[in-house]
Amino acid sequence: MSEAARSLLQRWGASFRKGTDFDSWGQLVEAIDEYQILARHLHKEAQSQHNNSDFTEDQKKTIAKIATCLELRSAALQSTQSQDEFKLEDLKKLEPILKNILTYNKEFPFDVQPVPLRKILAPGEEEHLEFEEDDEEGGAGAGSPDSFPARVPGTLLPRLPSEPGMTLLTINIEKIGLKDAGQCIDPYITVSVKDLNGIDLTPVQDTPVALRKEDTYVHFNVDIEIQKHIEKLTKGAAIFFEFKHYKPKKRFTSTKCFAFMEMDEIKPGAIVIELYKKPTDFKRKKLQLLTKKPLYLHLHQTLHKE
Repeated sequence: MSEAARSLLQRWGASFRKGTDFDSWGQLVEAIDEYQILARHLHKEAQSQHNNSDFTEDQKKTIAKIATCLELRSAALQSTQSQDEFKLEDLKKLEPILKNILTYNKEFPFDVQPVPLRKILAPGEEEHLEFEEDDEEGGAGAGSPDSFPARVPGTLLPRLPSEPGMTLLTINIEKIGLKDAGQCIDPYITVSVKDLNGIDLTPVQDTPVALRKEDTYVHFNVDIEIQKHIEKLTKGAAIFFEFKHYKPKKRFTSTKCFAFMEMDEIKPGAIVIELYKKPTDFKRKKLQLLTKKPLYLHLHQTLHKE
């Protein structure tokens, strides 16, 4: 085993145990966050090119299945249904498989399929890709139905427990205006809260795939529960919304544009915010509007104070 593979397996094993510990202790928000982070790392490894990986193609398929199981457990923890679709006891059966992935040669214990080969780009990775002009893209999604099929839920987290004198924020993402809304494939929005240096202040959340496309709008109508009391956010923090969609020709999910809300914009009711060109500028220093047309991200805010 190479040193790189050994180091990866150690990090994955530590993250896996951390997630299941949180899960066992009832710390669901922390467990969900740990599962999702590990799943992203496993998917990235499973989708890496052969020459850049320490694992065989069969091993990468098993790694991808483990990542899928982590996502299933994460979805079960977020479900409002009474039954767990994927139990903690089931997930724990996978730890020895992950730990011994280089020698594992048995049938995978659960009937799951790895996600299709789609590259999810980390923040900043897009800057190193060949520039693509969205205005000139072929109609990859043209002619597709106005409604999207039912999809696995996104990585949304439940509302935090209330605290006396503290305020929680729910943001309903209603819709986003785009001139080529009908051509966006599997669109969703990643929501994050960053400080002035672009450092995460809360877990990152992804919405489910959009409900429908209609004229120049992609409709979501989904609630995001901000994972920190407003009074505890650092001065200068901002809430970011990155609109992402799938590019079949390149086989990766890309950020098309982004928007953000600053702290002085947090107030009850409807708000529309401007859209900016990618790559996402979390430090808010080199902002460029996406278009001169009146197209925005439409939100509705609800404040909860005990």
